[in-house]
Amino acid sequence: MKFTSALVSSVLVLSVSAVPVQKRGVNPALVPQFGVKAGQNPTGTGDCDGINGVKIPCSCPPSRDFFIQSLSANVAAGHDVNNPGVPAPFPTDGSVASQIARMQTSISSLQNLFGPGKGCPAAATTFSAQLASLINNGKPLAAPKPAPKPAPKPAPKKPAAKPAPKPAPKPKGVDPALVPQFGVKAGQNPTGTGDCDGINGIKIPCSCPPSRDSFIASLSANVAAGHDIHNPGVAAPFPTDNSKASKITRLQTSISSLQNLFGPGKGCPAAATTFSAQLKALTG
Repeated sequence: MKFTSALVSSVLVLSVSAVPVQKRGVNPALVPQFGVKAGQNPTGTGDCDGINGVKIPCSCPPSRDFFIQSLSANVAAGHDVNNPGVPAPFPTDGSVASQIARMQTSISSLQNLFGPGKGCPAAATTFSAQLASLINNGKPLAAPKPAPKPAPKPAPKKPAAKPAPKPAPKPKGVDPALVPQFGVKAGQNPTGTGDCDGINGIKIPCSCPPSRDSFIASLSANVAAGHDIHNPGVAAPFPTDNSKASKITRLQTSISSLQNLFGPGKGCPAAATTFSAQLKALTG
């Protein structure tokens, strides 16, 4: 009988340990609130009001449950499912660096909901304003409040925060020493059809990455404007100190500037550089 009991116990232990552990989605409490309601002041042509009256699709932002589901899928994959060149870090601690990383991932997940560059613009939320607050103040944001009503009221006051990005750029543009190196040369192993090798043999346009000088010029223009010139819904912060949070922010802005060189989603993929690997090394 003792032998039988021991055998049964062993089988139970093995059975329990063999049950696969399912990955859970991101903690909803860590997902920033949109701060905007869909369908405000419709024009009748599919456009509605976003932040500061910027016109956005009336379907934006999406339902919070749908967004969290999409965000969770990206975080579980380690990159944006609909735009694999975009990493999706989502650290869970309360540090400024982690809040910045979560905000950047939320913005990219929102913009790529249905495909590369096919989603909702950042102007459909207060994400960019929250990100600017984190970068400019260097202090963690308070726990997000679900009430969306306060978002439209501060809108007139938000312009006061806009001057903040303007002092960031210097007359000569960003400091080249702070711009991450591509880590990849253009034109490697051409196939003869316009494709060449990027990171890990991923096929990229042979013209990618661009020359460093032209990239820095484009990046400088974005930083000077406070947002991506070719994709205005994407913020372009570029802090100059040596903190981990600032390094993460500079890499995120470099990635978005690279991907939007000639228009929304019309640029070079992240696989044309080691930017994603450098970002992963910083965020873990």
